[in-house]
Amino acid sequence: MKSSPIKLKQKLSPLAAKKKAERDLAAANTSKRSTFRAESQKKRRKKSSSFLKGKDYDHHTGSFVSSSKNRGGMGKTGGTKNE
Repeated sequence: MKSSPIKLKQKLSPLAAKKKAERDLAAANTSKRSTFRAESQKKRRKKSSSFLKGKDYDHHTGSFVSSSKNRGGMGKTGGTKNE
């Protein structure tokens, strides 16, 4: 299935949506993810807010990049699977 430029919400059954929410929450609360979140928050507090508008901290480069660049492997094909 080709991806659409228009991002739509997944059409899941109520049971599937509940299970996906549980999986997503479990993935977001792993120790690695918690460490990444804490590091990002510390870095954001040290910078001025006008500089950070629309930017996310990239743990691979150690710098702030645009949100769109930080999602999907920095422009490489294959998304985040190749990181």
